[in-house]
Amino acid sequence: MEEELKCPVCGSLFREPIILPCSHNVCLPCARTIAVQTPETEQHLPALLHPRGPAAAPGAGATAGPASLDYDCGAGGGGGAGAGGGVDHADKLSLHSETDSGYGSYTPSLKSPNGVRVLPLVPPPPGSAAAAAPRLGGTSSSLTCPQCHRSASLDHRGLRGFQRNRLLEAIVQRYQQSRAAASAAAKCQLCDRTPPEPAAVLCEQCEVLYCAACQVKCHPSRGPFAKHRLVPPPSPQQGAPSGAAGASAGGGGGGAGGGKAPGAARKPPTCADHELENYSMYCVTCRTPVCYQCLEEGKHAKHEVKALGAMWKQHKAQLSQALNGISDKAKEAKEFLVQLKNILQQIQENGLDYEACLVAQCDALVDALTRQKAKLLTKVTKEREHKLKVVWDQINHCTLKLRQSTGLMEYCLEVIKENDPSGFLQISDALIKRVQVSQEQWVKGALEPKVSAEFDLTLDSDPLLQSIHQLDFIQMKCRVPVSVPPVPLLQLEKCCTRNNSVTLAWRMPPFSHNPVEGYILELDDGDGGQFREVYVGKETLCTIDGLHFNSTYNARVKAFNSSGVGPYSKTVVLQTSDVAWFTFDPSSAHRDIVLSNDNQTATCSSYDDRVVLGTAAFSKGVHYWELHVDRYDNHPDPAFGIARINVVKDMMLGKDDKAWAMYVDNNRSWFMHCNSHTNRTEGGVSKGATVGVLLDLNKHTLTFYINGQQQGPPAFENVEGVFMPALSLNRNVQVTLHTGLEIPHTVRPPKLPSN
Repeated sequence: MEEELKCPVCGSLFREPIILPCSHNVCLPCARTIAVQTPETEQHLPALLHPRGPAAAPGAGATAGPASLDYDCGAGGGGGAGAGGGVDHADKLSLHSETDSGYGSYTPSLKSPNGVRVLPLVPPPPGSAAAAAPRLGGTSSSLTCPQCHRSASLDHRGLRGFQRNRLLEAIVQRYQQSRAAASAAAKCQLCDRTPPEPAAVLCEQCEVLYCAACQVKCHPSRGPFAKHRLVPPPSPQQGAPSGAAGASAGGGGGGAGGGKAPGAARKPPTCADHELENYSMYCVTCRTPVCYQCLEEGKHAKHEVKALGAMWKQHKAQLSQALNGISDKAKEAKEFLVQLKNILQQIQENGLDYEACLVAQCDALVDALTRQKAKLLTKVTKEREHKLKVVWDQINHCTLKLRQSTGLMEYCLEVIKENDPSGFLQISDALIKRVQVSQEQWVKGALEPKVSAEFDLTLDSDPLLQSIHQLDFIQMKCRVPVSVPPVPLLQLEKCCTRNNSVTLAWRMPPFSHNPVEGYILELDDGDGGQFREVYVGKETLCTIDGLHFNSTYNARVKAFNSSGVGPYSKTVVLQTSDVAWFTFDPSSAHRDIVLSNDNQTATCSSYDDRVVLGTAAFSKGVHYWELHVDRYDNHPDPAFGIARINVVKDMMLGKDDKAWAMYVDNNRSWFMHCNSHTNRTEGGVSKGATVGVLLDLNKHTLTFYINGQQQGPPAFENVEGVFMPALSLNRNVQVTLHTGLEIPHTVRPPKLPSN
C-alpha cells in the first residue's frame, strides 16, 4: 500500500494532498512547484515562467498574479510578502532575454521529478494582476498531472480551486502511526540478549528481523540465502509533514483544526466556494459534493443533484463490488503464481527424467550395436574357419596326389632304365594305364584354389550412420498451427529420359511459408495403369532406373509435413528410348574380366570362363544387340546370351539356372541352360565374326544369329522376368559390344542338327 501513499512528484508520503481534475493526487507544495504561467501572446510556446519586466515588480501588478497560484492566504496567498515570495521563486527559474524590448522570452525548462512538461493554458480572467499588465498582453496559469500528463487550467482562485483529499490525508496519518509503532518494536527476533538488540535488517522472504550479529550468524549471504532480499527495518517518519499544521482536516480555512491530534474527531468538511456551508448534496453532473448555496446561486444551480448520504452509500457499494472483482483477480493471480512455481519444479523434474531417458535409449542403442557387432564378428570367424578348412583339405589332398605321382614317376624312371625288353614289356601296359589314370586324376580345376583369399562380406553401415545423424526428438505438439504444403512445381527443364531411366526435378513455389518435411513421387506402370510410390524423401531430384524401353510414363509429386499431405502437382509425361544403348557393367563383372573402349570391349585374364553382364535390364519389348569377335585363338568356346543379376560368374554362361546361352566354337554351336546342352547346330565363329542376340519379351523367345543368319531354331521359349545381356569368355577371345541396332527381319530357316 505504501506505493499508493507516495506523491508522484517528490516520491515521499503525501503532504496536504489535493485532487486534480484527472482524479490523481499531488502534494500541495509539489503543486506549487509545477504550476506555471503562460503569456497569451505566446500561447504556442510551452512557457514555464512569468516575465521579469517592470510589470512584475512588487506593488505593481505582481501582487495578485503569483498569489493566485497558492491554496489560500495562509499558504502564501494574499499579502504582498507572499506575492513577492511567489515572484522571487519564479524569477529564480526564469530565463530573460535582453533583446525583447520589455517583453519576457520564455524557455520550457521546468520539469517535475518524473519528467512532466507543462503545456500552455487559457488566459486569466479579467481584472487579475496579469490582465492589468498591458505590456505582457495577459497571462494564464496551468498545472500538468505528473502521472497522466493532462493539463488543468487554474482560475482566479489558483490552487485553492482544487479540493483537498481528506481521506488520503487521514490514511497517510494512520500509516505513519503504524510505521512508528512498528519501528518502536523493531527488535531482533533471534537475539538471546535481554533486551534484544535493535533490528538492523529485515529479510523479505523469511519475514524475520535480524540484528547485525544474528544476521551474520543465522542468515549468511550464501547458499540457499543468496537470493533472499535484506531491507532496512521500518523506521519512524522524520518530523511532521510540511504544511500539515496550516490546514485543517476539512481543508477549508487557515489554521482551524490544524493542531489536532491525528486520532481526534475531524471537523465536518466545508464547501471550497462557501466556507461557512457544509457539503449537503452531490452534483451528479460535475461528480463533486456541493453545499446549499452552490445549488441556489452557484454554477450547480441547474445540475442534477442527489442526497450526499445516498450517493455515499451507492459509491461505497460500487467500490466494494469493484474490490470484489479485483480480489478475485488477485486470488487468480496468486493461484497462477503457485501454478508457475509448480511448472518450474515440473520442468526441473521432467528435464532430469528426459535426460535419464535419453541416456537409457542411447545406451540401449550402443548395447544393440555391440551385440550386432558380436554377431557379425561370429560370421566373419565362421567364414574364415570355413575358408581355412577348405584350403587345408585341398593342401592335404594335393600333397597326397603329388606324393603318389612323384612315387609313380620315380618308379617309371627306374623301369625305363632297365635294359630287359621282355621284362619291360611284361609290365609296360599296366604301367602306362596307371600313368594315364594318374594323369586323369589331375582334372581341370584341380590345381586351382577352391576358395579365394578375399572375403565376400561387405558391411553397409551408411544407412545406420545416416539414421544416427538424423536421430532427433519427434515434436508431438505444434506450438504454431501449420497448414499442409502447397502444390510442388515440376521443373520441366531439368526432367529428362536416358535409355530406360527417367530423371525428375521439382521445387516449392516462391513465398511459401509452410514447412515441408518430404516429398512423395509417384509413377504409373508405363501402360496407363495405376500410380505407385517410387520415392519418399527430402530430395527434390530423383532418377528412376529399370523402366521399360519404348514406353510412356506419367509422373506426379506431392509434399507433406506434420499437418498432412498436400495436393498433387501437374502430371508430366516421359518417353523412354525406343532401343537400348548399354555397355558392359564393370561393377558386376568377374574380377578376371578386363574392359576397355568405354566398357564396350571385353577380354579375360584367365584360361577359365568368366561372366560379364550388360548395364541394361529388360522386362518388356523386343531388343537386339551384336557382339563382334575381335580375337579368337586356340578354338575356345565363348557363350552369348542373357542372365539374371545373380548369375554365377566363375564358370561358363548357362551352366546354372540363372542364364540362357549359346556357346560356340569354330565349327558348331549348342544352346545351354541348367548345364543342359541342346540343339547342336553346324557353323561356328572365327576372328571377325558377329554374333547377334534377339530377345523378344512380347513373344517370350530368345534367338541367336551368326554373321546375320539365324543360328538354329529359337533357342528358348517362355522366358519371363527381368534379364540382362550376358557373355562368358576366356583369355583366348576378345569381344566388342554393339547396341542400339534395328531388329533383324530376315530369318533364315533353321539348320538341322547334325548327328
